[in-house]
Amino acid sequence: MRIVLSGGGTAGHINPALALAESLIEQGHEVFYAGTPQGVEARLVKEANLPFTPFEAKGFNRNHPKTIFSAVRIIIKSTKLACAWFEEIKPDVVVAFGGYVCIPVGRAAKKMGVPLVVHEQNSVMGMANKYLAKTARAVALTYEVAGAPVADKEKLVVTGNPVRSSVLTSTREEGRSMLGIPEEASMLLVFGGSLGARHLNAAISSMKKDLLAIDNLYVVHITGPKELETVEAVLALTEEEKKRYLVMGYQNRMGETMAACDMVVSRAGATSLAEISARCIPAILVPFPFATADHQTTNARSYVQAGAAWMMADDMVEAPEFKELVLTFVDDEKARLKMSEAARGFETGNAASKLADVVLNAAR
Repeated sequence: MRIVLSGGGTAGHINPALALAESLIEQGHEVFYAGTPQGVEARLVKEANLPFTPFEAKGFNRNHPKTIFSAVRIIIKSTKLACAWFEEIKPDVVVAFGGYVCIPVGRAAKKMGVPLVVHEQNSVMGMANKYLAKTARAVALTYEVAGAPVADKEKLVVTGNPVRSSVLTSTREEGRSMLGIPEEASMLLVFGGSLGARHLNAAISSMKKDLLAIDNLYVVHITGPKELETVEAVLALTEEEKKRYLVMGYQNRMGETMAACDMVVSRAGATSLAEISARCIPAILVPFPFATADHQTTNARSYVQAGAAWMMADDMVEAPEFKELVLTFVDDEKARLKMSEAARGFETGNAASKLADVVLNAAR
C-alpha cells in the first residue's frame, strides 16, 4: 500500500509518525510524508530517508481575528496542491498526527475519497485533529479521555503513542558506553523536552552539591540548546565534578540515553512520556503549565494514577519540597522498582504496530 503521513510544528507530532513509518516500511508498504517547508519536520523526515513533500500552512492569532482570512487562503491553496499530489501518487490511506499542515492534507483526502486516520498523542485533542476527526475513518488515541470531542465513538481506538525503534532496541551497555558511565553506577537523567525547561534547569542546578554527594550517582542534564550556557554558568562544574555531572544542550541519541538511565526528571510532553513508558523508567514529571488546555498535567496524571510516576507542579520546583522529592526519588530504589512495574501496563512498546493495524484496516 501507499500511505501518506502528515504532522508538523513540534517533534511531538513528528516522532510518532516516524515510528509508524518504520513499522509500515518493515511490512513492505510505501510511505510518503507531507509537512511544512520550514518546520522541524522538513529536517527530521529527510534524516529518516522518507520522501517529503512540503505544503504551506499556518494558524491564526486569536487576538487578531482578521489573521484567519490569510490562514484560510493558504489552506485552500495547499488543499488544491495536495489533491494534485494525491492524483499523482494515488495513496491508499492518509494519517494525520496534528499541526496545521494536516488540515489541507486531510481535506485533500476527503475530496479525493482517500480514507483518513487521525492519531492524537496528547490527553487533550488538538485543533487540527479535532477538525479532521469529523471525517476520519478511525481516530487513534494515546489516552481514552482525548476522544471526548468525537461524536462517533465507534471511530475511537486506543493504540498508545508510537516510539521509534531506536528507543526500544538500544541497550543499557550501549548507552553507558556512549556517555562514559560505569555499569554499576546509578544514573539520573534530567531533560525538559526538545526546547528545554528553564524552571526545571534552575531547580536541578541548585541541587548540584546534594546530588554529587550521593555515592556513585551520575547526572546527565539535557538543558535545551538555548539554556546550555546559562546552566553551565550556574553549575560552574569543576573538572572533577564534570566526571559525574554531564551537561549538554541537546542529545540526538535519546534511545541510548534512555537505555542508560535508572530514573528521569522530565516535562510531560507526549513524546517524552511515550519514551519513558516504553523503557519503563521511573519518573518525576513536571508538566509545562502553559501547554494548550494544560494537557501536560492531564498527560502526567494518568501515569501518576497508575503508579508509574510522581508529579510536581512547575511553580513548586524551586521550593524545598521539590528538592526533597528528587533526593527521596534517587534514594528509594524500592519505590522506583514499583514505578517501573506499573509502567509496563501502558504497553507503549507495541503502540506502533497497533497503530499500523488501524491504518491498514482503514485502507481496506
